[in-house]
Amino acid sequence: MADPPGCCRSCATCLLCLYSCQWITAKKEKRKGLTTTKCDCSWFLFLFCVFLFTLVWLYFAIIILNDFHNFNEFIFKQQKLWLDWSLFLLIATAVLITYSAVLLVLALCLQLCGQPLKLHWLHKTLLIITALVVAAAFTGLGIKWAEEWRSAHISLQATGPFLHIGVVGGMTLLAWPLASVIYRTRNTGVKVFLLSVYCAVMIALYLAPLGITSPCIMEENQLPPKPALVGHRGAPMLAPENTLMSLRKAVDCDVQVFETDVMVSTDGVPFLMHDEKLTRTTDVQAVFPERAAMNSTAFNWTDLQQLNAGSWFLERRPFPTVQSLSHGDRIQVTRQRIPSLEQVLEAAKESNISIMFDLRPENHSDYQSFVNATLEVILQSGIPLQQVLWLPDGFREQVKQQVPDVQQIYGRKRLQDEKEPLLRVNLPYQDMSSEEIRQYRHDNISVNLYVVNQPWLFSVLWCSGVSSVTTNACQVLKEMKHPIWLLPSSTYLMIWIVVDCVSFLMILWAFLLLK
Repeated sequence: MADPPGCCRSCATCLLCLYSCQWITAKKEKRKGLTTTKCDCSWFLFLFCVFLFTLVWLYFAIIILNDFHNFNEFIFKQQKLWLDWSLFLLIATAVLITYSAVLLVLALCLQLCGQPLKLHWLHKTLLIITALVVAAAFTGLGIKWAEEWRSAHISLQATGPFLHIGVVGGMTLLAWPLASVIYRTRNTGVKVFLLSVYCAVMIALYLAPLGITSPCIMEENQLPPKPALVGHRGAPMLAPENTLMSLRKAVDCDVQVFETDVMVSTDGVPFLMHDEKLTRTTDVQAVFPERAAMNSTAFNWTDLQQLNAGSWFLERRPFPTVQSLSHGDRIQVTRQRIPSLEQVLEAAKESNISIMFDLRPENHSDYQSFVNATLEVILQSGIPLQQVLWLPDGFREQVKQQVPDVQQIYGRKRLQDEKEPLLRVNLPYQDMSSEEIRQYRHDNISVNLYVVNQPWLFSVLWCSGVSSVTTNACQVLKEMKHPIWLLPSSTYLMIWIVVDCVSFLMILWAFLLLK
C-alpha cells in the first residue's frame, strides 16, 4: 500500500515504532504483508473508549477539587496522616490521560498514513490497567462520595456550552481519519455502519444545545446581586481554622458571617472546635499524650488553654496558600490558642460581623446543659442578638423562647405543612437546584449554601440567585466582580449556529479532500 501524499516514509516508520514497540520500516511492512486485522480494529476501539473514559474521569477530578479538603480531613481521621491528596489525584489522572491520548494520536496518524495498527502487548496491558484504575476510582467515588455525582450535574451548568463546542470540535477532527478508513475499506456494510454511527452522533451533537440549560444564560440586567460570603471556620486558607486570627482574616475578606463550631468543656466553657478529637488542629499529642484520644469535650478550659492551635497549620499545610504567608503572619499563627465563644463574640461585635455556629456533639448526654451554657455566654457578651445565627436543631424551641431575637437558620428545606415560615436555610450546595434557589428567593427566604470554593461553582450559584455561600476561599471569591461568564440567549444561539455550520463544512471538506 502506497503512503498517502504528505506522509513521509520515515515518519510512518517512527509512528509504527512507537505504537508497535518494534522497528518496522515501510519496506519490511510490505514484505511481511502486515495489515490491520479485525483484532487490531477491536484494540483501537478499546483504546478510543479508554481515552474517553479517562477524559471523563479528568473532568470529575477537576470538579471534586472544590470539596477535596473534606476528603483530606476524612483520611486524617482514619489514618492520622495528613497529605494533600488532590496532588496525587491530579498527577495520576494527568499521567493516565496523557498516555491514552498519545496512543490515540499515534493510531490516528498511522491510519492517515495507511499503516497497520499493530498495538504492542505492553500497550494493551497498560490500557487494561488504565481502564481498571479509572473504573476503581469511579466505583470508590460512588460508594464513599456519592454527592459528587450531583456536583458533576451542577458543573454541567457552568461547562455545558463549552463542552459542546469542544466535543463538536473533536468529532469534527475525527472526520479526517474516518474518511481515510471509509475510502480504504472495500466492505460496503462497514462503510454504511461507520457513516451511520458518525452521522447519528454529529446530529445529536448539533442538536445538543436544545437540552443545555444554565442559569448564566441570561441578560446582564437580569443578574442577581453578588452572594454574601460566609467564612467557613473563618478564613482557613489564610489562618488556622476556628481561631481569632482566622476571624480577623475573614473580616479582611469582607466576609459578613463567621461560621464556626462550638463545644463545651467539662467545666462549662463554650469554645471553638470542629473535630470530636483535638489531634488534627492542636498539639494535644505533645502536651497530653495519654489523653490525646479523648473527646474534645472531656477537657476543662484550663487544659484547653495550654494547647497550641496554630502550629499544625504551618506543619501540615492544609492549603497551598500557607506557603505564601508573610513572616509576620507565620509568627502570629504559632501564637494561636483555642478561643472561647466569649472571646469570639467580643471580636465579632467589634468587627460588626455576624456569627453562625453549630453546637457539637448533638448526641451528647449533657446537650441541654451545652445549650444553656452557650445561651448564657451570648446574653452576657452584649453582642446584638441579630448578629447571632442559631443553627443547632436540638432544643430550638427553648432557644426561641429565651432569646427570641436570635436569628434562626435551618439545615433543611421547608416543609409543605410548615407551621412557622422559614426565613433562612443553610444547606450543602448539592441539595438545591437553580429552580429551587430562584423559588426561595422569590419567597424572600435567605439561602446559604456550603462549601463553595471554586469560581465556576460560585458563578453558577450567583446566576441562580443564592443569598450567600460558605467558603474556604474568601480571598478568591472576594475579588470576583462578575460571574466567570454570562451569555445573553441571543448570543448563545448565534454561537451555536456558527459552531455547527463551521463543523459541517469542515467535515464535508475532509470527505471531499480525501476522496
